[in-house]
Amino acid sequence: MPELPEVETTRRGLEPHVVGRRIRDVVVRNPNLRWPVPRDLARRLRGAEVRAVRRRGKYLLFDLPDGHLLVHLGMSGRLTLVPEELPARKHDHIDVRFEGSRALRLTDPRRFGAMLWVGGKTPERHALLKDLGLEPLEREFTGRALHEKARGRKVAVKLFLMNAHVVTGVGNIYANEALFRAGVHPLRPAGRISRQRWDVIAKAVRVTLERAVEKGGTTLRDFASAHGEPGDFLPECAVYGREGKPCPRCRTPIKAIRQGQRSTFYCPRCQR
Repeated sequence: MPELPEVETTRRGLEPHVVGRRIRDVVVRNPNLRWPVPRDLARRLRGAEVRAVRRRGKYLLFDLPDGHLLVHLGMSGRLTLVPEELPARKHDHIDVRFEGSRALRLTDPRRFGAMLWVGGKTPERHALLKDLGLEPLEREFTGRALHEKARGRKVAVKLFLMNAHVVTGVGNIYANEALFRAGVHPLRPAGRISRQRWDVIAKAVRVTLERAVEKGGTTLRDFASAHGEPGDFLPECAVYGREGKPCPRCRTPIKAIRQGQRSTFYCPRCQR
């Protein structure tokens, strides 16, 4: 599933090519995504100029004069810039065609993504966005904020970080890597972590995500950037997918367990 680094990589790739450009037309080949594509989407977008491309968690927001185009990539979706005349394949569901000869194409084999219209000036009030948690790349993401949210919580710290109502966009790979970087055991109860250690965790999450964005995200299955290029963060992972291999710090074999139906990887010596 595309997480924050993959979505941010897509946003940065699209921004210089679509901001300031006018949408000429919209072609919807299959409206049956996770939420049905609005029937009037083409009418609302046609002729509108994209003023900005923003990200909220794993959602993309294209700011237009009278509203916003809200996009979610779901489990397997991606947005790519393609020549308008490029023939559509089976899973190419929507083209947003810009002035000139390029189109923004939504490809989604599993159809868990979305492309919706949000009216008004405050899209953050939309039902899909209003309950999202802290943005880990923004200034408000601090050890103090995490410590406050964790107060009295018995949930394991890894699951706490992956809760979108607490922190938005931290997927399984990045939670594993951030906790290794911070030296914190993934099973430690969130409410029993000191303020000082939360400072370390907050910094580790931020550094891990920023590095992942620099590398274009992680390639799992068919994720690719806005230009169709795969991410390259996976080879840098210290613990994820490395069960039985030596820890890069202490050479102790990496262990793997299951948490919340997801694989967790950690060093039993370095992470306490």
